[in-house]
Amino acid sequence: MLPFEELWAYFQNDRFAVDVVGITVECVREDKVVCRLPICDCHRNADGAVMGGVSFSLGDFAFALFANRHKISTVTQSATISYLGVAKGQELVATVTPIKEGRSVVNAEVLITDELGVRVAHMVASGFRKS
Repeated sequence: MLPFEELWAYFQNDRFAVDVVGITVECVREDKVVCRLPICDCHRNADGAVMGGVSFSLGDFAFALFANRHKISTVTQSATISYLGVAKGQELVATVTPIKEGRSVVNAEVLITDELGVRVAHMVASGFRKS
């Protein structure tokens, strides 16, 4: 697995996720990745809830960190998200755990909650390892 600093240095080049959306990385381990996003007014829809695309972007970015943690160039092949509830807190947390990893495909699930533990969304993603 790549050292955290090296992986984070690479993924800071994801200008949309880091600069526009505001995602940060809490931990990258062999069995788990955790990313966080402070909720701002710019993340809210017309009803005042967090826009679904924000949750999807957080989940996709967290999955990318997980899928590429071994420096094997991997792209998201598919991702399905189910929205479960409305965030009550001030921060979203995406936790990625593996389902199955093979030579050319990686599968994982992403649970998106707020810092209070409210379940906001559940994503299942698969990635194709290009190398």
